[in-house]
Amino acid sequence: MIYTITFNPALDYIMNVPECITGAVNRTETEKILAGGKGINVSTVLKNLGYENTALGFTAGFTGGEIERMLTEMGIKADFIRLKDGLTRINVKIKSKEETEINGQGPDIPKEAVEELYKKLDDIKEGDTLVLAGSIPKTLPDTIYCEIMEYLTGRGINIIVDATRDLLSNVLKYKPFLIKPNNHELGEIFGVTLKTRAEVVPYAKKMQEMGARNVLVSMAGEGAVFIGENGETYESEAPKGKVVNSTGAGDSMVAGFIAGYLEKGDYLYALKMGLSAGSASAFSENLATKEEVINVYNTIK
Repeated sequence: MIYTITFNPALDYIMNVPECITGAVNRTETEKILAGGKGINVSTVLKNLGYENTALGFTAGFTGGEIERMLTEMGIKADFIRLKDGLTRINVKIKSKEETEINGQGPDIPKEAVEELYKKLDDIKEGDTLVLAGSIPKTLPDTIYCEIMEYLTGRGINIIVDATRDLLSNVLKYKPFLIKPNNHELGEIFGVTLKTRAEVVPYAKKMQEMGARNVLVSMAGEGAVFIGENGETYESEAPKGKVVNSTGAGDSMVAGFIAGYLEKGDYLYALKMGLSAGSASAFSENLATKEEVINVYNTIK
């Protein structure tokens, strides 16, 4: 089984506004509401690719209930911990001449809710996959990823971490199965600017030396770099296509990589599937479907 954790999920309220003028009444041309959050995005694309998975995390209020309903409708097992107080946040995304985002804070997460999460983690078995993705709410300690990985040490679980800065670098000592920074995030960790795949390779290898078994670096239009635990170094250009919406592309890459690896146990195939899923989402208004992923895959040399 594959599990994802989203500590601070959101309803993403996406509005297309022809011309957004501050201080005035603006009207939308189109609008939609989606269940959002990095772990939820991974769960969605995995389900689209035919992989059953369980979404873990915390929800509150009617907004949290709507996220659970939407995921259940998609066929994803929504096993969230319901909080008594507060509301799951709403993130407003205004698409106009410029894109503007207003992200909510989310509810406070009490100690007893975190303890309940750990009980759910006990259900994860050897050979299962766990995805830790995204930022940590202000009411949880920044060490929560490390604490979870330490708790699960020695159980044979493949843990994937998609996070930034200290959240990412601090987990390396627990030897995660895969980490997926983008080139900017990787550069921030080492205080450098990384623009090309050739520049990324040595720093991705440093992350491996620090503990990560496998390192996948997404680079938007530059493609991706993969450093594997068996000595593999793979680089790939980005598939060609028109970028429509980059939100969720990195999460889709994680989902595609997982799907590819589980299907064939081959890192090169997993990289191609990750690139295909990430690009297919970027080329679409919504997160990629299986058909869209396969269509992109067929264009990769």
